[in-house]
Amino acid sequence: MIQKCLFPAAGYGTRFLPATKATPKEMLPVLTKPLIQYGVEEAVEAGLNTMAIITGRGKRAIEDHFDISYELEHQIKGSSKEPLLDEIRSLINQCTFSYTRQVEMKGLGHAILTGETLIGNEPFAVILADDLCTNGHDSVLKQMLEVYEKYQCSIIAIEEVPKEETYKYGVIAGNLVDNTNDTYRVTDMVEKPDPKEAPTNMAIIGRYILTPDIFDILRETKPGKGGEIQITDALLEQAKKGKVIAYKFHGQRFDCGSVDGFVEATNYFYNRMEA
Repeated sequence: MIQKCLFPAAGYGTRFLPATKATPKEMLPVLTKPLIQYGVEEAVEAGLNTMAIITGRGKRAIEDHFDISYELEHQIKGSSKEPLLDEIRSLINQCTFSYTRQVEMKGLGHAILTGETLIGNEPFAVILADDLCTNGHDSVLKQMLEVYEKYQCSIIAIEEVPKEETYKYGVIAGNLVDNTNDTYRVTDMVEKPDPKEAPTNMAIIGRYILTPDIFDILRETKPGKGGEIQITDALLEQAKKGKVIAYKFHGQRFDCGSVDGFVEATNYFYNRMEA
């Protein structure tokens, strides 16, 4: 059973400046909950209870959020506002949270490698909190765990994007292995390709299940696109051995790393609350 979920959360969030100058982008709220709480709730729904979070300078708010605030709880105890903390209290009681810092921003691959000390030698999930996913039934991560149980290798979540937007994503090519479940055995992966050179329009989004050999591969991975260590390049090494499955998930994703996606997510969850 996979028990641990890694949250890379050390990035600067420059697309949201000046809001993210002193506030972690993972703490930006969609309605009344920060993005990272949605991610932790998704992991818990999938049965994971150990959260490993990669932070950096100025990210203390994340640690404080997943901790008890005695002064605040004392102030609102017995009032109508006390139930507003029920959800976060539940997460604190159910989960173990551990943290380590990514001292230098060297890319997603480097952030995941930084988390090795928290993960150890076992398969684990990865959630990028600024990809906010929702589904009326099983969460995206829960769906992926079912795929992992079948194939026992690294699993990546994908969705089709407009061909002209492939430059924003890692893009895969693969062979369909289960048309009833939208799963592909990956044969190629390219990080942020020019639309004219993209092998497909199937883009990787911020949900992964990784086998522990990924750490050794990342140690040997040279900086790639943008001078960063790319998880796409490391996964390609696994894919060459037939050990990466791409899963076209069921649900809706909001790119909350962009202003447009953040507003879209806020409107979606507000309308759902009002319905």
